[in-house]
Amino acid sequence: MKQIKFEEFKISEKIKRAINDLGYIYATEIQAKTIPSVLEGKDVIGQSQTGTGKTASFAIPILEKINSNNKNLQSIILCPTRELAMQVAQEIRKFAKYMEGIKTSAIYGGTSIENQIRELKRGVQIVIGTPGRVMDHIRRKTIKLENISIVVLDEADEMLSMGFEEDIESILKDTNPNRQTLLFSATMPKTILSITKKYQKNPVHVKVENTEHTMPKIEQVYYELKEKMKLETLIRVLEIHNPKSCLVFCNTKRKVDNVIETLKQKGYSAEALHGDIAQSHRDRIMKSFKQGNFKILVATDVAARGIDVNDLEIVINFDIPQEKEHYVHRIGRTGRGGKTGKAFTMVVGKERFRLKEIEKFANTKIKAEKLPTIGQVNEMRRNKIKKQILDVIQTKEYIDENIINELITEKVDATDIAKALLTMKTGKTATSENKTLNSASIQDKNGMVEVFINVGKLDNIRVKDIIGSIVGNTGISGEDIGKVNLLEKYSFAEIQKEYIEDVIVGMKNKQIKGKDVNIEIANKTNK
Repeated sequence: MKQIKFEEFKISEKIKRAINDLGYIYATEIQAKTIPSVLEGKDVIGQSQTGTGKTASFAIPILEKINSNNKNLQSIILCPTRELAMQVAQEIRKFAKYMEGIKTSAIYGGTSIENQIRELKRGVQIVIGTPGRVMDHIRRKTIKLENISIVVLDEADEMLSMGFEEDIESILKDTNPNRQTLLFSATMPKTILSITKKYQKNPVHVKVENTEHTMPKIEQVYYELKEKMKLETLIRVLEIHNPKSCLVFCNTKRKVDNVIETLKQKGYSAEALHGDIAQSHRDRIMKSFKQGNFKILVATDVAARGIDVNDLEIVINFDIPQEKEHYVHRIGRTGRGGKTGKAFTMVVGKERFRLKEIEKFANTKIKAEKLPTIGQVNEMRRNKIKKQILDVIQTKEYIDENIINELITEKVDATDIAKALLTMKTGKTATSENKTLNSASIQDKNGMVEVFINVGKLDNIRVKDIIGSIVGNTGISGEDIGKVNLLEKYSFAEIQKEYIEDVIVGMKNKQIKGKDVNIEIANKTNK
């Protein structure tokens, strides 16, 4: 099917402008097949799976048809759950960003009906709600059906399976018989077919097949972490894998700018690509990236549309994509031409449920991995420097050997010269802390090392505060923290030996409940 651009639809410039802000250029199949029919006033049956972009397929034409000067309720969108109702309402507000006078209201149970009544009395043109709560308002006469011109049943099969058939039929029965009725459902059981026959007029049936997406050449990994660990994790992934070319995806322009600022401070060759960058400049950046003039491109989905780079090694989802199909588009840019690729996704809290939905939608498996440790990163850096040194020795392409000769003449030991140059190369000095952390002499018991923490019960600190702070600031799992012994003025905690460096470094200059924290390896002095 030929791709259709949103700018080709007969919709207002204000809606097109909002669509452009969201980064959408091409309509999905369900949108391309549905929007024109709805704009023409036809009833529609849309059969598609979640993640195909169906919300926009009814939200955009509804906004086009709503009379903003008329404060009466003109459209009702019924959803099976409060979560979906909130999501749909949010999407509609995004599309109505530049439209004046458009008011929407999400109506669902579990919240104050009085607040909803006040909102409805102020004048709302579009209500998005669950059938039960909408019926409550109809009985109270706070929702009136006589001016409604469009009714949408979103995820109709789910609503019927939840027992809302009677409520749905009651609402449809009492609305204007000349209304437009749009029904969206992943499946078409007999009860839905019965509703379409009873309440729709010659509906256009749009069916979008749920195509399977297979990505056998792409190794897919996710890290479960706290939001504040994302930048640190990004640096660690880049250090360990050292890609020649990498594409990093963020959901917002601000995130892109923040990531770029951090990468450049760390000395990485990276550029940004998002909607606020002039098209001519974006073209130059893309050309430069394809030519390999810099390694890392950080972009939003809109700006990255159409990117086709040979030998792209890694894709990193700094933010989990907002749409399931975006995940497929993002990671599909690596592992091309029979080559292998890697995709890393950062997942925060409840986003793991969205990741499961992505796995199902994309027919793929995304493997959970622990965050790379500081020790692993340092080992990779050491190996990289060692290789660079050996490469130079092998080629004997030395620069200004006179300096070395002068130092040797001054009786400076060659080993000390090498150590000094290596220190300059890495930008680090051998502090006592680093010596301690890099020492193989750290005593452990069953793989656990005890650390001293300078806070205790008198600081109003609890065990869960200590564990939460360590997990949040270092990215290690709570499973890697053993017994925590909370005393009056200080505490002790057991940490997996491989994560000692992460904890000591990650907790430096941090606080727990406003108290400055110092963590060090426990010894006879502080025990």
